[in-house]
Amino acid sequence: MFPEYRDLISRLKTSDAHFARLFDRHNELDQRIRHFEEGVQTADGLTIENLKKQKLKLKDELYQMLRKAAA
Repeated sequence: MFPEYRDLISRLKTSDAHFARLFDRHNELDQRIRHFEEGVQTADGLTIENLKKQKLKLKDELYQMLRKAAA
């Protein structure tokens, strides 16, 4: 996610607790979605869709934080 901000992500994960929590939550959601899609766990389409929406919202928020920190 956001390879152009790799170094900044590393810095923010250690210096900004809010960013770190959001980043970890995004990764958690990504893992859960993958498990559902790969059949490791079962879920209905609506559940997966809601998780994807949550993940996208977090990604947008993380991106805004990265842009602000980079400026």
